Amino acid sequence: MGIAGDIIIIVMAAFIGGLIAQRLKQPLILGYILAGIAVGPYTGGITVSSIHEIEMLAEIGIALLLFALGLEFSFKELKPVRNIALIGTPIQIVVTILFGFSVGQLFGWPWISSIWFGVLISLSSTMVLLKTLENQGRIGTLSSRVMIGMLIVQDLAIVPMMIILPQLNNPKAGLPLLGIAIVKAFLFLLVMILGGTRLIPLIMKHIANWNSRELFLLATTAMGLGIGYGTYLFGLSFAFGAFVAGMLLSESDYGYQALSDIIPLRDIFSLLFFTSVGMLFDPHYLISHFKTVLLLVLIIMTGKGIIFGFLSKSFGYGNVIPLATALGLSQVGEFSFVLARVGISTQSISMDFYSLILTTTVITMFFTPFISGLTTPLYALRNRWRKPFTLQTINLPEDGLKDHLIIAGGGRIGKHIADVLQRIGVSFVILEFDGRRIEQLKTFGFPIIYGDASQQIILEAAEIKKSKLLLSTTPAFIVSKAIVSLAKKIRPDLHVVTRAQSLDQMKEFQDSGVYHIVQPEFEASLEFTRQALLHLDFPADRIQQFTDEVRHELYRPLYDLHAEYTSITQLQNASRLFGLTWVAIPQNSPMVEKTIEKLKIRSKTGVTVAGILRNGTLFTNPAPDFVLAKDDIIGVLGKKEQLALFHELSKPSDPTSA
Repeated sequence: MGIAGDIIIIVMAAFIGGLIAQRLKQPLILGYILAGIAVGPYTGGITVSSIHEIEMLAEIGIALLLFALGLEFSFKELKPVRNIALIGTPIQIVVTILFGFSVGQLFGWPWISSIWFGVLISLSSTMVLLKTLENQGRIGTLSSRVMIGMLIVQDLAIVPMMIILPQLNNPKAGLPLLGIAIVKAFLFLLVMILGGTRLIPLIMKHIANWNSRELFLLATTAMGLGIGYGTYLFGLSFAFGAFVAGMLLSESDYGYQALSDIIPLRDIFSLLFFTSVGMLFDPHYLISHFKTVLLLVLIIMTGKGIIFGFLSKSFGYGNVIPLATALGLSQVGEFSFVLARVGISTQSISMDFYSLILTTTVITMFFTPFISGLTTPLYALRNRWRKPFTLQTINLPEDGLKDHLIIAGGGRIGKHIADVLQRIGVSFVILEFDGRRIEQLKTFGFPIIYGDASQQIILEAAEIKKSKLLLSTTPAFIVSKAIVSLAKKIRPDLHVVTRAQSLDQMKEFQDSGVYHIVQPEFEASLEFTRQALLHLDFPADRIQQFTDEVRHELYRPLYDLHAEYTSITQLQNASRLFGLTWVAIPQNSPMVEKTIEKLKIRSKTGVTVAGILRNGTLFTNPAPDFVLAKDDIIGVLGKKEQLALFHELSKPSDPTSA
C-alpha cells in the first residue's frame, strides 16, 4: 500500500504507545516517540518503509502547530512578555551558541562543527513544550507565556540561521544573502499586515455565512498552509508563514472557531512528527556512544537550564517562573532537525555528527515532560529549605484576609469593581503582575498582591480558601481558563465569575464549574439599546422584556445544557425589572418630619417605598409610621410617570431655599 500502509502502521503504533503513556500518566508524546522507535528501521519487526515521505508530512504538523499557536496567542496576549521575548531571546541564543561552541572545543571538534553544535542546541522544542504544558494544565500561566514568547522568537530565528550557517566557510558571501532574507521577511510582514488583516476576515466572514462546518475547516486549513507555502516560495520558512497566518486570523471574529476546528487536524499531523522523530532514533548508535550521548544530554540540559533561569531572573521574573523556564526549555528543539539536514545537504557537518545530534535531541525531548514536571515539587522543596520568596503586598489588612473577594486582574474592569467595593466597605484584594498597573492602583489605596493569579503561590497568598468569591476580569481566555482551573483545583466549592468573548468560551467555562459568565461587549450593547429606548419614551417593562429576549437568545445553549443557569438568570432579570430609583429628600421638602402614612405617597404617586438610607444606615421596607428627615435618600419602585409625580411631591415648598 506504500505510504498509506505506512501511515496506518504509524497510527496504530502511536495508538498503542499513547495508551501506554496514558496508563503511566505521562504525556502522549512520549508514547508517540516510543512508537516511532518501534516501527523505525533500526529495531526490526514491522517497519515503515517510506520514512522520507513521512518526514515531509511531519513538516505539515510543525506548520499546523505554529498556525494553531498563532491562533491561540495574539500579539496582545504576548505583550506582557515582549521584553524577554524580543530582547531576552536573542541574548539567550547568542549565549547558548557560545556555550555550545565551548563544549565543542572541549570535545576536540573542529570550530565549524562547534558553531553548528552551539546553534543547534540554542533552539528549544515548541511542540514538546506545548504538549507538556497542556498535559500539566499550565497553558495560560505567566511562566507558560514567557516560555512561548521566547520560543516564537527562536522559531523566527531559524530563517537567518539557515542562511548563515552554510556560509561559514565563506562569510562574505553569506552577508548579502542574509540582507536579502531580512528584506523579504519585512516585505512579507508588511503585505500580510496591510492586506491580510483586511482580506482574511472578509474571506472568513463570507465562508462562515454559508453555514458549512466542513467548508470552514477547509478554509482555515488552506489559510494556514497556503500562506505558509507562499512564504516558502518567497524564500522564507514554511512554518513562519503559517504562524503569521494564525496571528492574523486570531484578530478576526472567527479566531476561536478556527482554533477549535484545527486542533484535531493539528494533533494528527503532530502524531506523525513525533513518530518520525522516533523513527530516526538508532538504539545501536546510542549503545555504542552511550557515555558521550549521556554526557552531552547532561551538559546541554544543565547549561540551557542555567541560561534560561538566569535570564528570566534578570528580566525581573520571580517566584516559580525562573525554575519553570529553566526546566521547560532545557531540551533541543525540532527545528534543530531541519537545520541539521541543511548541514548534511551542504556537507557542513558529517553523518556521524548528525547522528550524535539527532540521538541527543531525541533523548532531551523524551526527558522534558519528566523534568518539567519537577517544577512544583522542586519549588516546594526550595521554599521548605530556604525562606520563601517575599511576595510584594500593598495595603493588606493587618488582621489578614477573610471573607473577602479576590479580583484577578487590575485593569479597567478590575479597578471599577474595586472602587465600588471600597465605597461600600466590602473586603477584597487585587491580584496583578503588571508593574505599571500596580503603581496606578496603589494611589487608590486598594489592597494588592503583586503576582500572576494563575500561579498557586499567588492564590494561596490571597487566602483563596478563606475567600467568598473569585472575579477573573482578564480578557484573555487562556489566562482566565488557567486561573479558573487552578482555583477550582485548590477549592472546588468556590464561586467564580469570569468574562468570555464567545459562546464557545462560555460553554467551556460553564463545564469547568464557573458560577457566572459575563460578556462585556454584549452587556454594553444591551445597555446602549436600553438607554436609546428610554430616550424614545418606550415603557420600561417593554424595554426589559426586549432585552431579556435578546439575552435569552444568546445564552440559549447554556439554558438548554444547565437548568440552574436558567434559574439564576431569571432571578437576575426579576431584580432588574423592579427598577429601583433613589431620590434624595431636599431641605424644606414637605416630606420632612412627616410619616409615610400621612404623606399618602402610594395613593398620590403610585410608587412603593422600598427602603430609606439615613446617615449610612439602610432601613428596608419601612413601616407606615416611619418619620422622614432631611437628607434622607428614599428608594422607590414605580413607572416613569409615577416617579415624576414622586419628584414633584418631594420638591421644596420654597425653591429658593433648596
